[in-house]
Amino acid sequence: MEIQTIKKMEKEAIKSSGVDFIRLGFALFFMVAVLTYSFLSTGGVPNNMFLGIAALFGAYMAMNIGANDVANNVGPAVGSKALTMGGAIVIAAVFEAAGALIAGGDVVKTIKKGIIDISAFGGNTDSFIWAMMAALLAAALWLNFATMAKAPVSTTHSIVGGVMGAGIAAAGFSIVAWGTMAKIAASWIISPVLGGIIAAGFLFAIKKSMVYKENKIEAAQKWVPIFVSIMSWAFVTYLTLKGLKKVWPDIVDIFVFLPDAKKPSFLVAAIFGLIIAGIVYMIVKAAVAKKASSVENTRDGINSMFTVPLIFAAALLSFAHGANDVANAIGPLAAINDAVMTGGISAKAGIPLWVMAVGALGIAIGLALYGPKLIKTVGSEITELDQMRAFSVAMAASITVIIASQLGLPVSSTHIAVGGIFGVGFLREYLDTTDKKDIIAIEQEHVDDEKKVLKAFEAELKTLEKKENKKKENYERIVDLYKMIDEEEEKIKEAKKNLRTAQKVHYVKRDAIKKIVAAWVITVPAAALLSAVLYFMIRGIVL
Repeated sequence: MEIQTIKKMEKEAIKSSGVDFIRLGFALFFMVAVLTYSFLSTGGVPNNMFLGIAALFGAYMAMNIGANDVANNVGPAVGSKALTMGGAIVIAAVFEAAGALIAGGDVVKTIKKGIIDISAFGGNTDSFIWAMMAALLAAALWLNFATMAKAPVSTTHSIVGGVMGAGIAAAGFSIVAWGTMAKIAASWIISPVLGGIIAAGFLFAIKKSMVYKENKIEAAQKWVPIFVSIMSWAFVTYLTLKGLKKVWPDIVDIFVFLPDAKKPSFLVAAIFGLIIAGIVYMIVKAAVAKKASSVENTRDGINSMFTVPLIFAAALLSFAHGANDVANAIGPLAAINDAVMTGGISAKAGIPLWVMAVGALGIAIGLALYGPKLIKTVGSEITELDQMRAFSVAMAASITVIIASQLGLPVSSTHIAVGGIFGVGFLREYLDTTDKKDIIAIEQEHVDDEKKVLKAFEAELKTLEKKENKKKENYERIVDLYKMIDEEEEKIKEAKKNLRTAQKVHYVKRDAIKKIVAAWVITVPAAALLSAVLYFMIRGIVL
């Protein structure tokens, strides 16, 4: 039997290692292809070796973004069973790449969020190139480590830490805009708290308006179209503000009735959202009315009505992420490309199509090869999600960004999504603990009663043992009492265990919270330290 078990374990290990080898092979093939193309397309250009290596690092970074960051967009949908793992990977890969290529823009800021002053390089192009290479590789390595540890972290914070560390190594601490860094640190608290509050608020509203009603289907016919139309408004507004801001001038050229501006205003985005929300309301109202006759009057019946909206949410979140966050992968690469081609240092750089393709394809490949690990973590290993909980998390992801952008608050999409999952989990704990007050009281009474019985047995035993002239029945009773005391102690242990279970309704895994929060806090300093070390290594090798 043991030999058979060992053989099965060996087969599984061989199978697993084979899959890992294939994944690694695909990843290396992509990176080598990028390196080769970079050398072939820039032959004869001075410093093209740096550009080729930077392209290699950019491909590696893009794959790590796909493996770690994209899980936040599709994880809740997978965890709630609205999407299969395969379906989620296909949707996310397609929409991430589409967002990057269609709406990623043609110009990118070389230094994300202006965290360092590029004038401190004093026109030293080589030092700037080394710093950007170190930042890119450090951020990618940190993301790789976080993915292995199943910790969803912010890719923006990773690259921010990388740029900061390399900048300090190259030009000293004065190069850093510490006010900007303070805002980024504030986002560690602002993002998850806002996301958690909004997600919990929507879940509570869904429960109150439909789940707690006796006639759930009738309530769903009224409220599901409203909730889905609110989601439509939020996502269209979010997509316009964040996903289309880089190509807005091109959109204005096509639709001349739009205000001539470099980026969309909140008013324009909100009006777009309202128009789409009105159309969606009518479509969903008709669809829910048609479906109502075939849906059971249960919680599962309500859940099924949020499946299709969740799929749309995953797709739109992925598109917006591809359009907005691809700069994390290709920003430093575009900066290096610009520095190599022009021989200077610019605050903004054009994005060649091949550089954008590295970011878009790298994210899709990284997601397909290594994304499932983090998708499982986000979708099911923090708290149990169903469709309405996942819908609430998706709502939080879009609405939090809208609110934060209007208030000028720094936020992280990763922290918002994970904070939203924490929020719905803690709401469940609160509601269930409130409902179980009577159970807790009964369990406490049970513990007290068992303790009274135990004390009575112990008192009787003490009395019998003090007797000097014991009869046979006394000895028999003493033996019985010892047995009953042991049994009673076991009953009390079990009763206390039940009481603790009733008192602590933990729907959010505490170990997951500790691990994720720790990873968030150390992301910037860890990436910065790693980047500084890499900068000195690169400079030492070159010089």
